[in-house]
Amino acid sequence: MTHFAVIALPFHSHLRAMEAIAAELLARGHQVTLVQQADVAAAVQLPQLGFAQVGAASHPTGSLTAVINRAARPGGPWGIRRVIADMAASTEMFCREAPGVVRAMGAEVVIADQMEPAGGLVADYLGVPFVSVACALPVNREPWIPLPVMPWRYLATPWGEQLNLHSSRVYDQMMRAHADVIARYAAAFGLPPRQRLDECLSPLLQLSQTIHGLDFPRSALPAHFKVVGPLRTASADTSFDVPITDSRPFVFASFGTLQGDRFGLFKRIAAACRELDVHLLIAHCGRLGSRQERRLLNAGANWVTDFAPQRAVLARADALITHAGLNTVLDALEAGVPSLALPIAFDQPGVAARVVHAGVGLKLDPRLASRGRIVQALRRLLGEPDFARRARGLGEEVRAAGGAPRAAQLIEQALGVGSPVTQGVKHG
Repeated sequence: MTHFAVIALPFHSHLRAMEAIAAELLARGHQVTLVQQADVAAAVQLPQLGFAQVGAASHPTGSLTAVINRAARPGGPWGIRRVIADMAASTEMFCREAPGVVRAMGAEVVIADQMEPAGGLVADYLGVPFVSVACALPVNREPWIPLPVMPWRYLATPWGEQLNLHSSRVYDQMMRAHADVIARYAAAFGLPPRQRLDECLSPLLQLSQTIHGLDFPRSALPAHFKVVGPLRTASADTSFDVPITDSRPFVFASFGTLQGDRFGLFKRIAAACRELDVHLLIAHCGRLGSRQERRLLNAGANWVTDFAPQRAVLARADALITHAGLNTVLDALEAGVPSLALPIAFDQPGVAARVVHAGVGLKLDPRLASRGRIVQALRRLLGEPDFARRARGLGEEVRAAGGAPRAAQLIEQALGVGSPVTQGVKHG
């Protein structure tokens, strides 16, 4: 049995992906403990997953809500700086407290979210192996690959390379507060100089949810970079009881757990679907009230709910309207459904650019997404079969990637450890 410590961002999609890996490792007889601030304990859905608290003083109970709200609506430059400050404070918390916690619990391996550099820093300081997991778009840098937060397309030209170089410099300057924390603890831990996320990745194994067919063409990924596709736990919640009684196209709209409060955008989507005479289900993930739900129904939505079983819904859908969250887009591809991407924050502009590059959807700037433009985009997605055909093609790649079971197998192989459960069966 191997004891794994998990260090990840406290956001829903990242926690669910890490829990999926944890569930597989637990089923194989290993021990897994999530290291996080107190508020995250209530969000854990895996009963067997251990929990070790850090940040009692700096990140006390109740403090995560403000962090999530700032991330959901960063606003202008000052708001973005506040989000970056939150990232820096989280990395500081882990680097300050996680070494003692991980050492005390006897963890032998760290599983680290690519977006939380403290995972790699702490593991290297303790001298334990670690695995990097790209829950979002990979942060691995290449000259012709725009950073995940950048909205433009892939350009394998000298001009494209210069665009990526200069934008990376601007991004790195914006991230200075975070870089300073990384650099300071790398020095304090006696490690080689580091400042960026991509400088804190595992030299042993890097796992990614992003399939090759969705990403831009890569040429410099290390041999230990492995694509495993969507990291999902097995779920019994696969029913979908929305009554579709005719042959009109069915559209599903969701902006995920952070951006589900975009009422005005949802209202324009509802009006567009009414004009096209298509069925529309909106899932706002608990971010809207009952009065807003009624207004969306009046605007043209057929059904409005807080949460919906996304994969089951997409199995019935003809098109998806999304914030271009990676998990949602991958679920759409698995179902062979084309996407209209309305990217809002984080790596969503990069995911949207890849949706267009792969030919599995279209994108609109959410600030400019009028009813008319949404109508035009949906008309294309529903009327041009190549979008769905290409989505189905990438769906085959998603299903073949292996998911959490393959991730757990790759982790065991990289570490040279076997599954205690399997070994017990062999020798029992």
